[in-house]
Amino acid sequence: MHFGAEDSAVLLGLLVAGAALLAIAQVVRVPYPILLVLGGLALGFVPGMPTIELSPDLVLVAFLPPLLYGTAFFTPLRELRANAGSISTLAVGLVLATTVAVAVVAHAVIPELTWPTAFVLGAIVSPTDPTAATAIAQRLGLPRRLIAIIEGESLVNDGTALVVYRVAVVAVVTGSFSLASASASFVLNVIGGIVVGLAAGMVIRQVRRRLNNPPVEITISILSGYFAYLPAHALDVSGVLAAVTVGVYMGWYTPELTTSQTRLQGQAVWEIVFLGLNAVLFALVGLQLPAILDELSAARSTGELLGYAALVTAVVVLVRFAWVVVAAYMPRMMRADGSPPWKGAVVLSWSGMRGAVSLAAALALPLTTDADTAFPNRDLIVFLTFGVILGTLVVQGLTLPGLIRWLDLEDDGLAEKEEAKARIRAAEAALARLDELVEEDWVNADTAERMRGLYGFRRDRFRSRFDPESDGAIEGQSLSYQRLRRELLEAERQELRRLRLEGRIDDDVVRRVQRDLDLENERLDI
Repeated sequence: MHFGAEDSAVLLGLLVAGAALLAIAQVVRVPYPILLVLGGLALGFVPGMPTIELSPDLVLVAFLPPLLYGTAFFTPLRELRANAGSISTLAVGLVLATTVAVAVVAHAVIPELTWPTAFVLGAIVSPTDPTAATAIAQRLGLPRRLIAIIEGESLVNDGTALVVYRVAVVAVVTGSFSLASASASFVLNVIGGIVVGLAAGMVIRQVRRRLNNPPVEITISILSGYFAYLPAHALDVSGVLAAVTVGVYMGWYTPELTTSQTRLQGQAVWEIVFLGLNAVLFALVGLQLPAILDELSAARSTGELLGYAALVTAVVVLVRFAWVVVAAYMPRMMRADGSPPWKGAVVLSWSGMRGAVSLAAALALPLTTDADTAFPNRDLIVFLTFGVILGTLVVQGLTLPGLIRWLDLEDDGLAEKEEAKARIRAAEAALARLDELVEEDWVNADTAERMRGLYGFRRDRFRSRFDPESDGAIEGQSLSYQRLRRELLEAERQELRRLRLEGRIDDDVVRRVQRDLDLENERLDI
C-alpha cells in the first residue's frame, strides 16, 4: 500500500481537526462528545476526505470491550446497589419501551423498513451515554443520587439494549423469528455473559495479585474487557454483559491489588483511552456519512431523510419523558433528597443522550444476510442513528445546563460530607498507629511529634466542616498553608528548569523530581 503526499495531508488534517475540537471543548467548557459529533459531521463533508469502510465485526470488537469495561470499572458499586430499583426500571423497562416505540413508529412511517430492521434501529438508539450528562451534572453540582442513577442506567442499559440488538440482527440476517426462541436466547445471553465475566474477573484478579509492574498492570486492565468479551462471543453469549461484569468486579477489587503509582498512572491512561475511542468512532462515522447520504438520496430527498431522523429522535425523547415522569412518583423512584420529584424527573428525562455505544452498534451491522443479500436499509439505520446522537447530544447537551439552573437543583453535599468523614477516620487511624509505633527504636521523637501535629490538624480541619459554629479559621489557615506551599513548589520547579538549561542535570533526573513535585502539588487540592 502506497502512502502518498495527499494521504499525508488528509491524515494531518484529521489529527489537527481532532486536537482543535478537544482544545475548543476545554475552552468553551462544553463536554467533548458534543463537539466530536459536530466535528465528525463536518469532517465528512470536507472536500478530498477519504471514504472509509471497516469490517462491522472489527468495529464491534475493537471499540466496545474497553468502553464497556472502563465505564463499569469506574461506576461505584455501592451506588448501583442503593439505586438498583430506579436503575433497573430505566435500564430494562425503558430500553424495551424505547425499542418497541421506535420500531412501531419507524415501521409505520418508513414503508421499506421491515419489522426486524425497525427493531434493530430501536435497539441501537435505546441505550444512553452518560459522558456529557455527568460532566455537566458534576460541574453544576446535581444531587449525588441523580448522578448515580444517570451513570448506573447507562452501564446496565448497554447490556439490555445490545442483547435485544443481537436478537433483532439475527432475525434480519436469518430471515426468521420465534418469540420463544428469542426469549430463551435473551435469558441465555444474560446469564452466560455474567458467568463468563465473573470467571474472567477471577482469573485476572489472581494474575494481577502477583504483579507489581504499573505498565504491565495497566495494559492488562485495558485488555480486560477483551478477555471477557471474546470468550463470551465464542460461546455465543453476551460479550457486552461479560465486559460490563468483569469491569464491575475488577473495579471493586483493584484498590487492594495495586500500588499508588499504578492507580495514578492508570487513571490518566483510561481518560486518554476513553477520549481516543470516542474521537475515532465519531471520525469514522463522519467519513462514512457522505457515501451513505449519496446512496440514500438516490431514493429519498434530503428533507425526507432529515424528517425521519427528527421523528425518531422525538420518539426517543418523548418515550423517556413519559417513562421517567411516571416512575418519578412511584415509591423510592428518582427522588433527589428533598427536592420535588418532578425536578429530578425533568433533569433525568433530559439527560438521555446517545453516544458511542449506539454509534458502534450501528457501524457493526453486518453488510450481508445469510442469503448473501445486502443487509436491508443498513445505510438508513446508520444515518438515523447518527441523527439521534446529533439531536440528543447537541440539543439536550447544550440546553441541560440552563435547565438545571432554571430548576435550581443543587448539590446535596452528601459526597463532600462522606469525604470529610473518610478523611477524619483515616487521620484518626494514622494517629492510633503512631501511638503504637512511637516507642520503636527507629521512630524519632521529633518526627513523631511533627506527624502528630500534621494528622491532628488534618482531623480538626475536616471536623470543622460538621461544626455549624465554626468561624472558618482552621480552613483559612489550611488555604494559606496551601498557597504558601504552592509558591515554594513553584520555586523548586523554576530551579529545576534552570539546572536543566545549564546542563547540570539530565532529563531523567528532571522527570523524577518533577513527578514528586507534581504529586505534592496535587496533594494540596484536597
